[in-house]
Amino acid sequence: FQMKRDSAFSTMAEQQKQEEKLWDAMKITAHVLGTGLLIFTVLVNSVSCYVKNIWDTSGHFWQTTWLKFYYLFEGKEWSIFLFGAALVPSLVFWCFNGIFMVADVTGKPTFITRYRIQLGKNDPVDTKKLRQAIYTALCNQIFISLPMLVPMFYIMKWWGNTFSKELPTFHWFLVELSIFTLIEEILFYYTHRLVHLPLLYKHIHKKHHEWTAPIGVVSIYAHPVEHMLSNTLPVMTGPMIMGSHIVSIAAWFSLALLTTSISHCGYHLPFLPSPEFHDFHHLKFSQCYGVLGVLDYLHGTDTVFRQSKAYERHRVLLSLTPLSESIPEAPKRAE
Repeated sequence: FQMKRDSAFSTMAEQQKQEEKLWDAMKITAHVLGTGLLIFTVLVNSVSCYVKNIWDTSGHFWQTTWLKFYYLFEGKEWSIFLFGAALVPSLVFWCFNGIFMVADVTGKPTFITRYRIQLGKNDPVDTKKLRQAIYTALCNQIFISLPMLVPMFYIMKWWGNTFSKELPTFHWFLVELSIFTLIEEILFYYTHRLVHLPLLYKHIHKKHHEWTAPIGVVSIYAHPVEHMLSNTLPVMTGPMIMGSHIVSIAAWFSLALLTTSISHCGYHLPFLPSPEFHDFHHLKFSQCYGVLGVLDYLHGTDTVFRQSKAYERHRVLLSLTPLSESIPEAPKRAE
């Protein structure tokens, strides 16, 4: 009887702990969203007239530019779609990562390399591994991402808004961006955890984790199945659900590639989003599966991370002093 009672108390304690964790996650989310909404409201009310004048001018400029581009392609929707959904994001990805690859190979400029997260790693990068990563990334883009755009194109045509001559408003794009981010977080977190199952990890995800200290181009260095399931599908789903304009798609795809490149780049640079969260995942494997971190907190897959120095460094760097210097790792104990 005593054992049953203890077991019941243990179960109730675990349930209470899960409820408290869920409540904490909801409070954090509400706090972030509430604070953001409050700041947004204050800014809009204080500078509404000024912003309106700027937006009216810039909105006219972008609308005119879009129409010129549309007529340049003679309204050929497939060509416009390829340009916006494939070419523009790819150019953004390779130009951005080209800068990091120069730093990884040459160790210069020091303005970048002094912000390395895992000190002593990729200093310099193994050029053979780098060539393999570039080759795999290109293959994934050409043979996986590009063919996946074909069914997406027909879904977007079915919606009927993607190639409209009228651009969406900036405010609507912000709404779409929020929805895209939420959908990507959910799909990426759970598909990422899926490929960490032992069988799938061994045959699929292990390839990505060959880089325990990642670099930017490694963001799409993955098995073809993983690239389709975890890298591409979570990013494509939002625009397909929303029936977004091709300009919104191009901006979102480019932003998603920039974000994942920063998360993998291996440098915690000033004024850019912190890459500590995902860098820690490559270091420890069983932590930090998501992008935003809310689902990791809810599922308890960030507990080790929260006890680490990396968690203290997980913020936007607003000075020129590397966080590896201001918040160094604790010295290892002597054997």
